[in-house]
Amino acid sequence: MPTSITITSEFSGSVVAKGATDDLSAQLLRHAGFKQIDDWHGRRHRLPTTTPLAEQVAIASHAAEMLRAARYDITLPPSLDTARMSPPAHALGSYAAGAEILSITDQIRAAEDVASLQRAVGHLLHPEHGALERVREALEAAGEQVNDLDDDAYALADRFGFASEFVSSAQSELVDSEAELRRVGAASTSYSAARTVRDYRGAALATSPAANQAKVSSASGSQTASLTPTGHPPRAATPRR
Repeated sequence: MPTSITITSEFSGSVVAKGATDDLSAQLLRHAGFKQIDDWHGRRHRLPTTTPLAEQVAIASHAAEMLRAARYDITLPPSLDTARMSPPAHALGSYAAGAEILSITDQIRAAEDVASLQRAVGHLLHPEHGALERVREALEAAGEQVNDLDDDAYALADRFGFASEFVSSAQSELVDSEAELRRVGAASTSYSAARTVRDYRGAALATSPAANQAKVSSASGSQTASLTPTGHPPRAATPRR
């Protein structure tokens, strides 16, 4: 039976490979760029959290290809698989920043649970290192540079400044979204659990068909007992005069 190896992204942003317990799979992961860790948790392989996103995807995909060629059973999420990401990052040529954001978009679309979605969105909304903050800074710097190069181009500089403020407003609008993301799906899960409890309680309290039949039979017997041998109910006695 082939060894099963899972490569995933953790909440910290690091990519981890688990299940490579034999020497061959461990060697292939190290060759791809993973660092091997052996501690009381067991053997696992990890990429540093400082590894750029595009490089994480490239290393994870390359490792998966080599392991599959060696007949290992590999689980790799779409967000780390270059073959399942569309379009690939290199399709944008020299626009590296756009390629990175496109990769984040692919991760968002491929998110299979709230934790994966939160990790991907975090690359956009992190207050210091997120993509929105970098875009805001770039627009602000562009406006300042226009002013430095041409005092008469103040109108264009102002437009860059306004755009920077718009991005800042977007950041303010989403400042509490991380906490709300953690609650995504919780309400529907609670509703489903409550509905299940109600269904079980209703089933427990419901009268069984056999009990209903017994009630009908009992009522019918009582009615039969009150009839005379002729099948009619007894008439009231006529008082004597």
